[in-house]
Amino acid sequence: MYQKQYDTVIIDKKGQKKSHFTVAVEETFELYVNNALVASILASPAQLEQLAVGYLVCEGIVSIPSDIKDVSIDDHNRISTTITGNDDFDLWFEIRSSGCIGVKWENNEDVKVESGMHFSSDVIRNSLHHIESEIYQHTRGTHAACLIDKDGRCIARAVDVGRHNAVDKAIGQALMDGVLLGEYYILSTGRQPGGMVLKAARAGIPMVVTKTAPLNSGIEVARRTGICLVGFATSDSMIAFANEWRLDK
Repeated sequence: MYQKQYDTVIIDKKGQKKSHFTVAVEETFELYVNNALVASILASPAQLEQLAVGYLVCEGIVSIPSDIKDVSIDDHNRISTTITGNDDFDLWFEIRSSGCIGVKWENNEDVKVESGMHFSSDVIRNSLHHIESEIYQHTRGTHAACLIDKDGRCIARAVDVGRHNAVDKAIGQALMDGVLLGEYYILSTGRQPGGMVLKAARAGIPMVVTKTAPLNSGIEVARRTGICLVGFATSDSMIAFANEWRLDK
């Protein structure tokens, strides 16, 4: 259940009145990989298999979806995954367990997006409606992410209380559908720090578009990985912060 209604009191200059408001629901899910707890994720309670698949790929735990052998979800909000054994996971788990987030990217990871895709700025402007959602209109408490093709068609979409989760879920759905991600761009409602852009890079997505702002770390990651990073996208304008050669007028 995405949303829940609460009784409220509205207070303004005219006084007080009883009302009600619909809010977005979040729950904590524990993600296990080969019986090791790797993350506790606050997320909307939907598209959980997609969340797991997207997280494993976007966080660099596996390189390709076929390395994921099984995903199961129990009634205690435990998401259990089984992957083929690999040194990358052992390194990832060791780094994360030490608390040194970012060490793998800085010292050991060399991600490059090989896709040569270009996208039209007109297509971007006309695709912004895909990240609108009824639950956001009701709650003002969710993010959305979509994968869009060069003609503006949305082939995967997710809504979640977390901008990271929405991206993981959308990418996870596309991967489960066998989509070649190098031919699509991701459209997001969230800010774009380095970790968000790196999710797209690991998945091989050549462009990230957001209606909001990038952060300096996101711009640096985009420039290093070959991603075109577009911010402040509206129906009138947008700003390219990295690899603008992918963006056609």
